[in-house]
Amino acid sequence: MTETIAGHIYDFPKYYDLVFGSDWRAEIAFLEACFEEHALRPVLRLFEPACGTGRLMIRFAERGYNITGNDLNPKAVDFCNARFRRRGFGPAAVVGDMSAFRLRHKCDAAFNTINSFRHLPSDQAAESHLRCVAQSLAKGGIYVLGLHLTPLRGPRVEAESWSARRGNLSVISRLWSVGLDRRRRAERVAMSFDVFTPTRSFRIVDEMDYRTWTAKQMQNLFARVPELEVAEVYDFSYDIEDPIDIGPETEDVIYVLRRR
Repeated sequence: MTETIAGHIYDFPKYYDLVFGSDWRAEIAFLEACFEEHALRPVLRLFEPACGTGRLMIRFAERGYNITGNDLNPKAVDFCNARFRRRGFGPAAVVGDMSAFRLRHKCDAAFNTINSFRHLPSDQAAESHLRCVAQSLAKGGIYVLGLHLTPLRGPRVEAESWSARRGNLSVISRLWSVGLDRRRRAERVAMSFDVFTPTRSFRIVDEMDYRTWTAKQMQNLFARVPELEVAEVYDFSYDIEDPIDIGPETEDVIYVLRRR
């Protein structure tokens, strides 16, 4: 019988990083294409709010970018900084709130691509986040923001699964919707990690709250932060040559916001 551990998924950065760090090449290529296509300035300095384990940050550092990030989870931040030190860099992440931060130096681009934005519990927190980003970006810099919208028509993706392996360690991750309250704009989401090593197998199970966003609600949010303009919109196919038009069935979106 598989041992089950009830715990916060983000408190297990080794397993989280294995699953969500496996597709970094496509994300890095897309982000660099966004820098080239949409930033109105050279992109040298980067920032990632809610950076987690730094799965993309370390790749950018190895490409010569100056990069920093913040995250609320101290274990994820420690994991990120340890990997930076192993690769010969100084610590790049600090414990901090993505809705209340200020950078010492303005950045040329920022990114947050895998739904962390939906952890923000209210419209006020989301607006505060975007204002912090706007204050942190140099003029002409961009913010690449990815999330799942709540579609107004058609089926909604209610479950996803990923798997990854490194040496003798393999992890299968599942995410599913437990409940959706459209009136309160709240979705309860469960996530599990099935972890397999040569000597042990176990399951970590967690539940978390996501705020829901329709396309109209995002549009209204952007209107409250006029320092940022929507330069383009993509989906999770990461194809810089194929921007999308948002419709009532759209769910996966990546907004490219530019600092005016």
